Amino acid sequence: MSAEGALVQAPFVSPIRALCTTRRGGVSAPPFDSLNLGAACGDRPSCVERNRALVTSLLPAAACWLRQIHGAGVIHLDDWSTGVSADAAWTDRPGQVAAILTADCLPIVIAEPGGRCVAAIHAGWRGLAADVIGNCVAALPTRPEALVAWIGPRICQRHYEVDATVRDTFDLAPEAFTPTRPGHWSADLPAVARKQLRRAGLETVTDSALCTAGDKRFFSYRRDGRTGRMATFVWIEPDAA
Repeated sequence: MSAEGALVQAPFVSPIRALCTTRRGGVSAPPFDSLNLGAACGDRPSCVERNRALVTSLLPAAACWLRQIHGAGVIHLDDWSTGVSADAAWTDRPGQVAAILTADCLPIVIAEPGGRCVAAIHAGWRGLAADVIGNCVAALPTRPEALVAWIGPRICQRHYEVDATVRDTFDLAPEAFTPTRPGHWSADLPAVARKQLRRAGLETVTDSALCTAGDKRFFSYRRDGRTGRMATFVWIEPDAA
């Protein structure tokens, strides 16, 4: 598999590596074309398996896939098993690959730049409301101020309208919601995530500023409905041990 055009590289340096796939470079047919990595969105299992094999060729080991439930569960990859439910995973072992799937939700990578630990978080509005970010930061074996975070391709405020149910959940971040029509607001979930990351103690947060709904290189549930999923991976390089 050629990485050109099929990946978004996160701005980390050795020994941390992180990347996000686009929808390019796989074998799935529309509407999952073509690098769909989600096994629960209606694509042919054989295509998902082939796509995951293609991506694995770029990783130091097979990724540890989660059964994401829009919650706040966090696991260490030593405790991972097929089908485990969680929305964040972390590791302090070089060569283990944490992975999360998204198609508008926020993929958030957290790392200690020296290679002590890394984490991947799946954060939609429900996960943010449940404080999956705070739970993940609290699980990591290092001081929060020593960590850095990157928010990968996600839906932007322009394309994400919500009702009062969602807005009222985030009463501590009213600045992230702009009125659009009666009873509706455009929601800036990346702004909510940045605020929560800083509240958790992180000082360095980088946003990719890439919108899944506005950029057709990416899968977007809000834009397309029936669609595939990208994956975001993070690991500590094996030779860092």
